[in-house]
Amino acid sequence: MKKLNQLVLASSFVLLTSLSFAQGDTKKDENRIMLTAWVPEQIESMPVTARKNLENKLTQLVVKNGLGGSPYNTRFIVSANITVATKDILPGPPPMHAMNLDVTLYIGDGFEGTVFSSTTISVKGVGTNETKAYMAGLKNINPNNPELQGFVEKGKQKIIQYYKDNCDLIIKKANSIADQSDYEQAIFMLASVPSACEECYVKSMNAIKPIYKKKIDKDCKEKLQQATGIWNAAQDMAAAEQAGAMLASVDPDASCIAEVKALANKIAAKVKQIDDREWKYIVKDQQQESERIQAIRDIGVAYGNGPKANVTYKSLW
Repeated sequence: MKKLNQLVLASSFVLLTSLSFAQGDTKKDENRIMLTAWVPEQIESMPVTARKNLENKLTQLVVKNGLGGSPYNTRFIVSANITVATKDILPGPPPMHAMNLDVTLYIGDGFEGTVFSSTTISVKGVGTNETKAYMAGLKNINPNNPELQGFVEKGKQKIIQYYKDNCDLIIKKANSIADQSDYEQAIFMLASVPSACEECYVKSMNAIKPIYKKKIDKDCKEKLQQATGIWNAAQDMAAAEQAGAMLASVDPDASCIAEVKALANKIAAKVKQIDDREWKYIVKDQQQESERIQAIRDIGVAYGNGPKANVTYKSLW
């Protein structure tokens, strides 16, 4: 428990460090609040080839204005709807297509469909056909536009307020999910709380401790059982290699670590007997704080990138 309690101190240090950097450099904020750029399919008249361009523009917008693109699914999204205001043919040669696009941008809760911030800008594009004119119009979305910067800042503040208002509910839900042994999802939920939401961030780090302990205890028992089965079935070098790799991956803070070490020592002695060499797999005695924090982050990222975390976002209009 002492080691686990150190996790909170380490997490708090990370929080204070990020806050101090953010005061001097707003770009550091991209590591504190994250949005997922999402382009829905039902944008009227938008060419298929323009979808990726629009998504890239949305990502560029949030990164350049203090928010970072998320490595996994989050409930908060930046999205857009586009209306073709006018279409004209300009005399040539060659004749050119001109389009005026009204682009409405949204930041909000993609799970609930709630809008936090929105703004509409108009852009114009000219090309040899309608698709090229449309694409040219998207290129004219300027992330440095002061109006767009204000739009992003408002959305950011609304996200911070969301966590202030719902922190206890988030933690309660994560604990409920953990009670069903879905530790990865629970950790994902809590680790997704941005450090900009100071109070909720610290509470979430505290709530992760017992969930993380339950997860590594479960993993330890499963890996020990599998490694034991592999070793008992053969007791040769191939089995030693396979079982050893499994045992070496066990978190040293897990409750069954003594049994893991006992099996590792048993395998090592047999390897020495049959092959007269030292066994290369070592069960760790201690986990560094930085390694533990990274392990928690990796759990969140792995869950967010996995099939269970795939979500269907709701349009914000």
